[in-house]
Amino acid sequence: VQLQSLRQVLLFFSVLSLCSVLGQVSYSIPEEMSKGSLVGNIAQDLGLDLKRLKTGKARLHVGNSAEYIELNVENGLLLIKERIDREALCKQTIPCALHFQIILENPIEFYRITVEITDINDNAPMFKMNNMIFEISESAVRGAKFILEKALDFDVGINGLKSYYLNPTDNFVLKLNDNGGGEKEVEMVLEKPLDREKEEQLTLTLTAVDGGEPQLTGTVQIHVTVLDTNDNAPVFTQSTYKASLMENSQKGTSLLTVKATDIDKGTNGLIRYSISGDTEGIMDLFEIHGTSGEVRLTGKLDYEKAKHYQLQVKAKDQGGLTDSCRILFDIIDVNDNSPVIDLMSTTKSIQEDSPLQTVVAVMNVDDDDSDINGVIKCFLSSSEPFIIENTSNSFYSIITNSELDRERSSEYNITVTCSDEGVPSLSSSVTLTLQISDVNDNAPVFERSSYEAYIVENNTPGLSIFTVKARDADWNQNARVSYILEDSSVNGVPVSSYVSVSADSGVIHAVRSFDYEQIKDFHFRVKAQDGGSPPLSSNVTVKILIQDQNDNPPQVLYPVQTGGSVVAEMVPRSADVGYLVTKVVAVDVDSGQNAWLSYKLQKATDRALFEVGLQNGEIRTIRQVTDKDTVKQRLTVIVEDNGQPSRSATVIVNVAVADTQDGGSPPLSSNVTVKILIQDQNDNPPQVLYPVQTGGSVVAEMVPRSADVGYLVTKVVAVDVDSGQNAWLSYKLQKATDRALFEVGLQNGEIRTIRQVTDKDTVKQRLTVIVEDNGQPSRSATVIVNVAVADSFPEVLSEFTDFPHDKEYNDNLTFYLVLALAVVSFLFITCLVVIISVKIYRWRQSRILYHSNLPVIPYYPPRYSDTLGTGTLQHVYNYEVCRTTDSRKSDCKFGGAGSQNVLIMDPSSTGTMQRIQGEKSILDEPDSPLESDRWRQSRILYHSNLPVIPYYPPRYSDTLGTGTLQHVYNYEVQNVLIMDPSSTGTMQQIQGEKSILDEPDSPLEVTHFIVLDSKLGSIGQLGITI
Repeated sequence: VQLQSLRQVLLFFSVLSLCSVLGQVSYSIPEEMSKGSLVGNIAQDLGLDLKRLKTGKARLHVGNSAEYIELNVENGLLLIKERIDREALCKQTIPCALHFQIILENPIEFYRITVEITDINDNAPMFKMNNMIFEISESAVRGAKFILEKALDFDVGINGLKSYYLNPTDNFVLKLNDNGGGEKEVEMVLEKPLDREKEEQLTLTLTAVDGGEPQLTGTVQIHVTVLDTNDNAPVFTQSTYKASLMENSQKGTSLLTVKATDIDKGTNGLIRYSISGDTEGIMDLFEIHGTSGEVRLTGKLDYEKAKHYQLQVKAKDQGGLTDSCRILFDIIDVNDNSPVIDLMSTTKSIQEDSPLQTVVAVMNVDDDDSDINGVIKCFLSSSEPFIIENTSNSFYSIITNSELDRERSSEYNITVTCSDEGVPSLSSSVTLTLQISDVNDNAPVFERSSYEAYIVENNTPGLSIFTVKARDADWNQNARVSYILEDSSVNGVPVSSYVSVSADSGVIHAVRSFDYEQIKDFHFRVKAQDGGSPPLSSNVTVKILIQDQNDNPPQVLYPVQTGGSVVAEMVPRSADVGYLVTKVVAVDVDSGQNAWLSYKLQKATDRALFEVGLQNGEIRTIRQVTDKDTVKQRLTVIVEDNGQPSRSATVIVNVAVADTQDGGSPPLSSNVTVKILIQDQNDNPPQVLYPVQTGGSVVAEMVPRSADVGYLVTKVVAVDVDSGQNAWLSYKLQKATDRALFEVGLQNGEIRTIRQVTDKDTVKQRLTVIVEDNGQPSRSATVIVNVAVADSFPEVLSEFTDFPHDKEYNDNLTFYLVLALAVVSFLFITCLVVIISVKIYRWRQSRILYHSNLPVIPYYPPRYSDTLGTGTLQHVYNYEVCRTTDSRKSDCKFGGAGSQNVLIMDPSSTGTMQRIQGEKSILDEPDSPLESDRWRQSRILYHSNLPVIPYYPPRYSDTLGTGTLQHVYNYEVQNVLIMDPSSTGTMQQIQGEKSILDEPDSPLEVTHFIVLDSKLGSIGQLGITI
């Protein structure tokens, strides 16, 4: 068995030597070295790092043979693991070598190692027999040959058997013959005839000597018995016999028959056959019949162990004469070995996003058969996403050939089958299990594309509304879904103040109590995010609908309950049945059946005279009015909605049953107050207050290139003198140079950036904003906003200026320069005188008042008053920014509170109609933003050639989102670039040493804007904020 294993090792390494390797090294060591002896430093000889040996899990692959060599991965040394006996390992094979591979992983590397085992002279020649006995006839002639048993020396080469010596040599000499197989046949040749009468028994000593140092010898005694004459030796018919055998031949099979003849007669002619020697266990495989010469098979042949056998057959007659012949057997291979699969490297799990051609396993497949019987093909038994490739000779790799998906299959049982091409074919298979590890490649998916839920108004904060659910096809942490409420706003309020989402369960809770009358529904988005890295997410839109509760009683619009005043409806005594006295008008802000109203007469002075329409609230007579009916009728009407429980409101209607003028003498009369309500129509378009369209001048808003997303560029301010929803304004961006850069707030008109400003953006941006009201039909106004995207004013000049230089202007340049020099000189002298006068005057007074040719006029345009208190100017402070025809002068006018003409009938009055007229300046209002005393003291009109541009900063905007500046007291000019082609003079800087700008509570602030004069090209700066 040990010999078979050694042959397999040698065969495996002979095949392995054909594989592609990264390096190889050979060593030579003598046999019989002690355990732990050094073979070589493999790390140094192969140029490998010791860390690579450890991380690569370096190991020796020796196949099925015993391990004589071991690798110390700590220091990279090859050491003797077991004592090596060259004769037991290789017998007579030269050279004798151990072949194995060093295998490293991650990546896979192969290094071929050869260790040659050199022979030492540790075996003396020996004979299998202690004595050789010969019976030789005395008639044996000179030159008769007697074949002697050969000595065996397990050493090889110079240490092997070298020669034989015979002693004494009186009658016999030795002759060594080469048998053609590298061995020497030893023959004892009769040199001197025998004489039985002189010496019947001869004892000779045959000595075998090897070539080692020191030489070792072995001896055997030869006993010769001299017989009577037998002078003819047997002779074989053939000196060499040849035959071919199948390796699977059965025991007892007759192989061939040898034949020898002896012309002697009698017992001297009887021949016996025998097999001489026991080379390589031949006696265990073959036998010969002693008398017939038939050779039979007695053992099991194995082509993989030996391909040829040579037998030495001896024929001997009764007289002791012999002859010999050779039999050569060729073994024919049969397919009796299945492929052997050796998994050298396997992977237990790989990630599902592993690239194509990822190596899963490396294996070595070997077949000991030869030729076509040893040709191997390997394949996978199923159509999984793997293929097997023959990387080099007998090495195969299993690699991925398509994308893996753990969600489709998390585990694969890969069965590899290898078969040879013999007939019949033999095969082997091995199964390995591969786990697919998860990666985060699936985003959470909501169960529905959108959600819609209902909640009844007046809910308790914290109430669970409903649950959103998303699933993730990934595994473990990658499938752990968290729910996040995305940032958005509802009517300008963050959605997080309305609802919240449980991160773990997806339960949506109400943060506040909802009021159906304020908000009927709203949308928001919920993001489902998994726990992978990086996390994946998906969104879903959720719509919450508020269900109405009957939480509002009806509101009576008419008749109006006027407190101390009494309103009476007139019914003539001539009124017929069904006469319409009046109509009770009521509304309910609830919806649905909660807003269905019914009218009932609760109490009346005379219930038989009036009735109320159940659905329309009309009060009509149900009989003819007579003279007996009381003049003063008092009706109490109850208005109920249809909610559960229902809510109601009552209204008292006073009815006067009388003719307009009775026929008595003297005639009597009565009075009644009539209030006429004017309903608004959408007959006024919005009016843009800022930015002011200045005709020839160009106003540009500056935006630095470093502006972030959401940067406030400016704000479009507009008002609508209509009321109610006719005055609700919305702002939209109609046209823009780059629509992807700016957006306009729908409710507040703020122009902001929606992305980062880049160097590629055009300096000159032109936006057209349309302002629409909410009337039917709606009316609109447009305004053009110029935006300069630049970090400095010189950049703006190159885009916004185009100075004409005509020929006439150039020709008259000299004249203008001389004239300008004269004017400047005159003005300098004049200014010097004025400054001295001002200094003296300032020294006398503590406050300086500047007078202009433009008075401050309290101005109140009637169209801005709000008679019902339902519009957009609840506190009537009206402002008008005007500009005179002279572009170099500006005027600011402030309007006072409006007044109305009202007819009031008061029981305490004397019965005459009074006309109440009121007119107040805004300065006289108690809650006016300007103090009248300080205003009167610090009223100043500024003279300049620069137009004043009112600007409403965001902090003074309408915070209620109802439209048109209910409380706007401040104006601001900020970072405005003005180019006025009508300007003809140089720019002046207005300076006020003690003006309204110096007041600590003044609403005026100093900022900057630039004015360019297109003719002179001069630049001045003026900053004023109102």
